Parts: sequence; structure tokens; C-alpha cells
Amino acid sequence: MIHTVKRGDTVYKLSKEYGVPMSRIIIDNGLTDPSRLAVGEDLVIRTPSAVYTVREGDTLYSIAGRYGTTVIDLWQNNPNLGGRDLIYPGQTLVISYTPAPSLGNIAVNGYAYPYIDDDVLRRTLPYLTYLSIFTYGIRNNGTLIPPEGDERLINTAKEYGTVPLMMLTSLTEEGNFSNELVSRILANESLWRRVIEEAVRTLKEKGYGGIDVDFEYISPEYADNYAVFLTELKRALGDNYVLFASLAPKTGPRMRGLLYEGHDYGAVGNAADKVLLMTYEWGYTYGPPMAVSPINKVREVLDYGVSVIPPQKIFMGLPNYGYNWTLPFVRGKSAATSLSNVAAVELAKEKRAEIEYDEMAQAPFFNYYDVPPRGGAVKHEVWFQNARSVEALLGLVPEYGLDGVAVWNIMNYFPALWSVLSSLFRIQKIG
Repeated sequence: MIHTVKRGDTVYKLSKEYGVPMSRIIIDNGLTDPSRLAVGEDLVIRTPSAVYTVREGDTLYSIAGRYGTTVIDLWQNNPNLGGRDLIYPGQTLVISYTPAPSLGNIAVNGYAYPYIDDDVLRRTLPYLTYLSIFTYGIRNNGTLIPPEGDERLINTAKEYGTVPLMMLTSLTEEGNFSNELVSRILANESLWRRVIEEAVRTLKEKGYGGIDVDFEYISPEYADNYAVFLTELKRALGDNYVLFASLAPKTGPRMRGLLYEGHDYGAVGNAADKVLLMTYEWGYTYGPPMAVSPINKVREVLDYGVSVIPPQKIFMGLPNYGYNWTLPFVRGKSAATSLSNVAAVELAKEKRAEIEYDEMAQAPFFNYYDVPPRGGAVKHEVWFQNARSVEALLGLVPEYGLDGVAVWNIMNYFPALWSVLSSLFRIQKIG
């Protein structure tokens, strides 16, 4: 159940209404102050079908064995464990929920920077099939620019049966996506073969399980070269490693713009094992206020994507963030600030704003006013993700027959995302 908070609702009232302990509502929704709810806030209500009270000498592994389940399942069902195996006598653990996941299996990829907080990483990894670690860039001579500290994420991912993926992007030493760099690489076979050689060597040395390629701003004359590059990279990787490729959100083969023209959906789909359709950033820093991933726009991308790429290869992008705009919006001058979904709800509570829901975009938003020290009220508009918008987007996975979703990014823990995801699907673990 997803309950949308109305005036007068309290956690105690909802506990009585749904017959679920207050503690479960608090845990499943990550409520830091259960006494404060925002009107329009979504709360996930999950009903345990089997629980267990920890006894002296129990471990998560012994409990999992007793009930024919796995430690990963216990972590998913008990997010308060934080992905760790510390339990104590008298603690209540959820063994299973009613109903069981009904939408089948799903593969989940999550993107993280090497400096991700360890607690956030461990809380999230039980829900991930893959972890893409951002990122290896490329120098002009074809050598790679390594990130600092990716070994920690590689090793931690493997503890949770999650496959760590080495991200390879067209980022320069200055940290920018560069059309000049990617053109230089793709125009010179000796250069891109050096990139492949270095990438495969690094993958094996570090213990990655595959490569996730994100080359952006490819000029249209190099679209074929990019597909050849991916084909040769896959050949060098062999069958024991997976190759992902990211694609800009196109709605047809002739979309104009540097972001789109160098990505040939069919050719890239043939070359890679899996593709990510980057179905987010309609609402973005320099654009007008709107949902980051309006479902009607996402559908347009998926409609085209599945027409030229086998749907079982496709991962749909899922944003884990929102934006806060100052109004009025002035193109070329206005710039929204990014914020986490949890922070958006906390902001609504602070400003006593009522959260609304756009049925066409299937996304929540709210408005509030700030009064600067020198006076003059300033209006804001905030768009973000909540349990209903996540459920709506996840529903596209079985509808289109997709392999899964890719979350950009997992740096901030979003309880509703993982509660809804694990309630609807059985998450694949292949690591």
C-alpha cells in the first residue's frame, strides 16, 4: 500500500488503520521525526506475513537457513539493519511480507562515486544487481584517468553478490564530457584500441565484472565508429564480462542535437550486452520547472527503444533526485538547485507546503515562499520522486519487457525507492 498523508494523519493513526506496527512504518519510510508528516507525503505500508524474534546465539545466516531464505532477503526486508549482520536478542525481524513480489524478476544497476558514504553503500547494495562506479576518464593519448578509491566499492559490492562495473566515459582530466576528446579517440583506430587494451587490463587487475561505457556528445560522423569500438571492446572482454552502454533519450532515429546524433540505437544495441536509456533530465538545472522523468516522455523513449533494441537488453534510467527552482523562470539566467528526494520532503515540512501530484507526469511537486532578509517574498517550485512516481515508472519494466532499471545515482539513500522496488519485484543477484 502507498498512503498519501491527509490533514490530521499521524503514524499512530495509520498504524491502527492498516494494522501495521508503528515501528514498521517508521523503518520502511526512514522517518527521522515520526511526529512530523507533510500533507501529500507518500508513506509505504508493508504488512509482514512472518516475523521472528532474535534469540541468544542467532545469526542472520542461521535465521535465513531456518526459514529457507537468504541473508540478502533479510537485509531487503529489514532496512534498519543497514546491510550489516549485527542483531541482538529480542529484536524483531521480518522474514516475509504480504503480498509477495508479483511482477517477476528485475535487474537493478546503481551508479555511485567512489566517495559514497559506507553506510549508504551498504544499505543500498542488497537491492543492486550491478554497481557502476563513476568513473574512468580518458586522456588524449588513449590512457585512462582512474578514480581514487574504487577498490573499496569493488570489494564491498562483492560482499553483497553485486557485480561491480568499471565505468568508462569520455570525461577529460578537467572532468568534462568532451566532443573534441571523443572525436579524437573514435577517429583514430590506434587510439581507441589503446583505450580498449587499457580498459580490459584495468578491469582484470581490479576485479571488475564488466564495463559500463558512457560516451556523450559524439558527432554524427562517428556514430558508426562508436558502434565498432563497442563491438571490439565486447570481443576483447569475452563472454565472462558484461558490457553496458549508455544512450541519450531518443524518440526516433533522426533526432537533432549533439547529444543524440552520435548514438545509433540499433548499432549500439547489437554491440553491447545491455543498454541504459537515460530517461531523465527533462526537468534539469537550466530548464523550466517540470518533472525530472515525466512518465509520458519516458514512454516515448521506450516506444522507440524497444522497436530497435531487444527489450531484454534495456535498462530504464530512474532518477534519485529532484530540483528546486526559483520563480519566475528566466531562460538563460535561472538555475535550479539539485536536492535529494528525502530532502525535498523535509523542505516541504519545514515550509509547511502541501505536496501535490501531477497525474500526467506521474510526479510530485510543491511550491513555497522564502522571505529574504531584505524583504520581498520569493516563490519556489520543487519537483522530486516519491513512492507513487517510483511505482509508476517501475510498472513500465514488465509492460515493455525490460531487463531492469538503472538508478542515477545512489549517493543519497531513498527508503521509498527500495521498499517499493523490493515489494514489487524479485531482485536478481548474479555476483
